[in-house]
Amino acid sequence: MRFRSLSTAVPLASALVLTLGLAACGDSTLGGSDDAPGTGASGPLKIGLLVPQSGVYKSLGDDMKAGFETYLKEKGNKLGGRDVEVILADEGETADSGKAAADKLVKQDRVHVVTGIVSSAVMNGTVDLFETSGIPLVGSNASPTTLTGKKFVWRTSYVNDEPGKALGGYVAKLNKGPVYLLAADYQAGKDEVTGFKETFVPGGGEVADEVYTPFPGTKNFQPFLAGLQKSGATQVFTFYAGGAAVDFVKQFDQFGLTGKVTHYSAGFLTEGGVLEAQGKAALGTLTSMNYSADLDNETNKRFVEGYTTATGRAPTTYAMASYDAAQVIDKAVEAAGANATSEAINEAISGVGEIDSPRGPWSFNDNGTPKQMWYLREVKEVDGKLANVVISELGVLG
Repeated sequence: MRFRSLSTAVPLASALVLTLGLAACGDSTLGGSDDAPGTGASGPLKIGLLVPQSGVYKSLGDDMKAGFETYLKEKGNKLGGRDVEVILADEGETADSGKAAADKLVKQDRVHVVTGIVSSAVMNGTVDLFETSGIPLVGSNASPTTLTGKKFVWRTSYVNDEPGKALGGYVAKLNKGPVYLLAADYQAGKDEVTGFKETFVPGGGEVADEVYTPFPGTKNFQPFLAGLQKSGATQVFTFYAGGAAVDFVKQFDQFGLTGKVTHYSAGFLTEGGVLEAQGKAALGTLTSMNYSADLDNETNKRFVEGYTTATGRAPTTYAMASYDAAQVIDKAVEAAGANATSEAINEAISGVGEIDSPRGPWSFNDNGTPKQMWYLREVKEVDGKLANVVISELGVLG
């Protein structure tokens, strides 16, 4: 396994290439320089892995990269029986940087398939590229609610409103009073809050207030926490991820709200490395997520062992969805045949059927997202370490 830099005319996105299990192909490209993207039938399968390698969501990108590599290692660095060349491109943290990286993968690197994408803004900015070029995107994180009816875009994660939707009905049934809604002011935050309200309000729940914090610039959450405190609400639903999640949870605790206000959130709040950074301030936080490293099934046990051996840390939902993206590509390439084009691989994705995932079995719905179980988790201390522990199922969505 080796890395090499690629020359690029794209100032907003750097790229590296990870060559996996190549036979005598060396650095040769697929087809010829005049071929359309994704039409090369000989040589290794070229996959673009588009994830943040810089900026606020770099840790998520690292998890997604490691999850993809974990599956590749299980399969001897082959997918569908073909040698694999993975081109790692930096999504960055803006729509422009992500679009530039995606353009290069499709138009210059001529990949067969792209996977990854953390940001909803990047997803929205690249959809037309994949649809018009006929290159399948097997996204493993971002999935805005507005993304429907696409032929070449699939997601192994969720739809953005589903973590909130999974929690809303549960919280409404508890009937413990109004809930204050607090989230980052961009599409993912608004999607999560909308999802929560979609099941919370019909279930008889009352919203105390709905407040959005500027993104990505908010570092000081105390004015917003003061608004929560002043409202008198004893429950809050939030959406934050990455560095903002660390700042928010620590300041929530410093403001004296821990133990006084029950904190519900989409699972990204306490997922991965942010939980360690949050420390004991996160204890008792309740989140909804489609995955937890403590799920008791054989596929998850194998995944956790392989991932922790390689990285020294427990896997996250980001890593798991990327592992599953590799599995989807593997099954599709095998079904499409040894010399499959991007169009043939995309057609095969629609027929991959049930995926034996670490999260439990799932399959694509008509919109190209998973039908899957959601779990209620609580941050607890387990064997001296903080962990998101599954305490119940919340039901199937999708």
